[in-house]
Amino acid sequence: MRKIAFLFPGQGSQHVGMGREFIDGYEEAKKIFRQARNVLDFDLEKLCNHGPEEELKKTTNAQPALLTMNWIFTRILRDTGIEPTVVAGHSLGEYSAVLCAKVVDYPAALRLVRRRAQFMEEASGAVDGVMAAVIGLPREAVLSICQRIKGVEAVNFNSPSQVVIAGEKKAVEIASKRLEQEGAKKVIPLSVSGPFHTSFMRRAALKFSQELDKISFRDPSCKVLTNAFARYALSGEEIKSALRMQMDHPILWEDSMRQLLTDRIDLFIEVGPGKVLRGLLRRIDRRASVLGMENPEDLERIEHYCN
Repeated sequence: MRKIAFLFPGQGSQHVGMGREFIDGYEEAKKIFRQARNVLDFDLEKLCNHGPEEELKKTTNAQPALLTMNWIFTRILRDTGIEPTVVAGHSLGEYSAVLCAKVVDYPAALRLVRRRAQFMEEASGAVDGVMAAVIGLPREAVLSICQRIKGVEAVNFNSPSQVVIAGEKKAVEIASKRLEQEGAKKVIPLSVSGPFHTSFMRRAALKFSQELDKISFRDPSCKVLTNAFARYALSGEEIKSALRMQMDHPILWEDSMRQLLTDRIDLFIEVGPGKVLRGLLRRIDRRASVLGMENPEDLERIEHYCN
């Protein structure tokens, strides 16, 4: 039996018109968007299909939109009989993984993600914070420099050649120059509204923890590999604990992918718009078999591989 990992992208992968080739005429998508409207009280389908882009990029819209698209893609795969052995999601994508593993239902996941986004926006408003991707420098070097500059932290360990830093704008600018002096190929500012996964999110994390307490988490139907610990969570309570940690702690994506590679996953599927996770995985191990869902032809390739 083939081992299949579903990988779910996080914030930044959303774009106007995402997944339209798949969802046009797909009745289940219409049902999901109706559920979204009931929970969010606005037309998420219209925003996803027609934008405007600036509105879709807002954290409070982007996070529910991406969760929803990831869920539609998941349902499409399940309609073809493809189920994961293990699931993992990058940052926001972890909520799609939890949803896929049947730990919570879609309306509950959508409410959680909406509240998470609102708390993150509030926390971001209290600090002039930014994020930047450091390319071409080992994590040890990035950590060493960040630890010597107040107000900046290394937060996403994405691949051997990419680490994301975040914090106060001035501190990130100072760190960026220092990192380039130390040999980074480039440091790319990210289009986000705040210093996510840093200690600046601590108050938001405490508020969000209270929201998590309101929801009962079931044990997962498959293995869930968590961001905060880069290990499997086998119970609903373990998953809830990992989600508590995730908002104001680093994302251990490279470590998570190495765990899956060690466990000899046969096929990785990026279940959602874009190809960020495929790119990261190929930088970790070029031999990994990884497919995306950019168009219906990709789905045919996935079906052919799995059947």
